[in-house]
Amino acid sequence: MPQLNAALVPPPAQVVVRFTGDADLSTEPFVADVLAQAAGLGTPQVVVDLGSTRFWDCSCLHALVAFTRELEADGRAGRIVGALPGTRRLIAMANLTGELQLDGVLAGPAGAPVSAARRPVRRSRPAAPVTGDLVAAGHGH
Repeated sequence: MPQLNAALVPPPAQVVVRFTGDADLSTEPFVADVLAQAAGLGTPQVVVDLGSTRFWDCSCLHALVAFTRELEADGRAGRIVGALPGTRRLIAMANLTGELQLDGVLAGPAGAPVSAARRPVRRSRPAAPVTGDLVAAGHGH
């Protein structure tokens, strides 16, 4: 079974979610949970960094689309950065390019890649509110 991990980079104006590993049907609930935690932080923008995901399938892409729609309905924005060519092709083949805002690699003010401290994400039940510090989590066996 593929392994997928995530980290949230703390906000002030935006939160960054960095996924690492393989995202497929078995990890879709984890992806949706992590995205819900990020949205729960209430920032005007959430950036989802896919630069360290080796594989990303349609089930997880649909979780990204649902997440993006929810943010937009709340007057907020979601961006996808660092998607590898295979993931970009899948987005195009699934006809989701109009649903997801794709950017290049996440960069800081001087153009260097962002290297902010990472805060691992904890798993939570869907109804549980996001409170306190996030702790280590991952998906896989």
